[in-house]
Amino acid sequence: MTPDQIENAVAAEMPRAVEELTRLAAIPSVAFPGHPEEPVYAAAAMTEELLRGTGLAQVRQIPVDGSFPAVYGEAPAPPGAPTVLLYAHYDVQPAGDPALWRTPPFEPTFVDGALYGRGVADDKSGVLAHVLALRSFQGRFPVGIKVIIEGQEEYAGERLEEFVERNPELLRADAIIVADTGNPSVGDATVTTSLRGMAAFTVEVRTLAESVHSGSFGGAAPDALAALIRMLASLHDENGDVRVPGLPRGVFLGAGPAEEEFRATAGVLDGVSLVGSGSLADRLWASYAITVTGLDVPSVQGAINAVQPVARARVTVRVPPSGDPKTAANDVAEHLRHAAPWGVEASVTDLVLGSGFQADGGGRARAALDRAMERAFGRAPRDIGSGGSIPLVATLLKQYPAAEILLFGAEDDGAAIHAPNERLVIEELRRAATAEALFLADYGAI
Repeated sequence: MTPDQIENAVAAEMPRAVEELTRLAAIPSVAFPGHPEEPVYAAAAMTEELLRGTGLAQVRQIPVDGSFPAVYGEAPAPPGAPTVLLYAHYDVQPAGDPALWRTPPFEPTFVDGALYGRGVADDKSGVLAHVLALRSFQGRFPVGIKVIIEGQEEYAGERLEEFVERNPELLRADAIIVADTGNPSVGDATVTTSLRGMAAFTVEVRTLAESVHSGSFGGAAPDALAALIRMLASLHDENGDVRVPGLPRGVFLGAGPAEEEFRATAGVLDGVSLVGSGSLADRLWASYAITVTGLDVPSVQGAINAVQPVARARVTVRVPPSGDPKTAANDVAEHLRHAAPWGVEASVTDLVLGSGFQADGGGRARAALDRAMERAFGRAPRDIGSGGSIPLVATLLKQYPAAEILLFGAEDDGAAIHAPNERLVIEELRRAATAEALFLADYGAI
């Protein structure tokens, strides 16, 4: 197929793909403990249905130990052609407080050329980008195709890592496209060449057998919440830099976002300073970051006058690409234990780890992607890092060291992934899918 034919084929399929994305995003496929499992299986079934309509020779769901099924598809390579593995995930983050959403999180809604709803960008846009790219070839693929769509990336991505390690031949490929990233801004063509790793755990402190009256006991009885607050506050200095021993700042060799752009995208309020030191690229892509992502304490609305006996926090550590997540988790946990006041003991549970990624220099696949993205976006792509984590990528690199791993997609920094009012710009989906299809044709023709 010519580039013009590919562009026209993707454009012709866009209305159908948007309708399918709307249906897929309406399924609340939250694969976190405590959420219903049936919607996750329903999203797997729809993903399987979508891949069956692309012309792949085989499509099936594959059980993953301790997790939800992955959806797998493949088509053999033409003689002499390379094989490309396509990755995305169909599970989504929890919606959080529905009061913070301007539209219902699982009722995808169109507003000014964008689709709003949980998962429309992260990462159901990746699923549809693959589907659009594959459909453009009508079953006559220029390369061998393998597709793996994961079902629990947001909570326990290490389960698929273990699956890959046990089944290395199933996903072996010459190039791998990970459609779970995107551009800093809409239309700003980029390839993500580094990812931070991640460690997350729950820390708990206990001080009393049970809660006691704050009037009768307050002032002498040790408050678990006050202890936890002191511990968490010790993780950063007055500038917001991480002050845990063993977690130094890093340096990213490249340009990051402008401060004004970052403030606008992050929604930083007027008069509020950014935290940390060094360039934004250093802070976002090459350094450790520690975030308290959840607290188990009484709510303000349900508060009673009592000293708290127990308090818990979920702590997430983002780790530079070259860092070790397990070591970082241990360092942070030990720091919290050392910072615990009044003889309080801190316990750490529910540890989740994911390694970072640093791409090698560009090869044959990257050159083909550069040409494809320049045509699809109207500009040559540049390299950026990502502060986010995709646990599977490091495993793929370790398992298939000769493969080129390419990270791009339809998300952008304004997509509000993992936050209220997540959205996908539909034109960005078209460009990402077009770039992927053009890449497959170019890579197969070399």
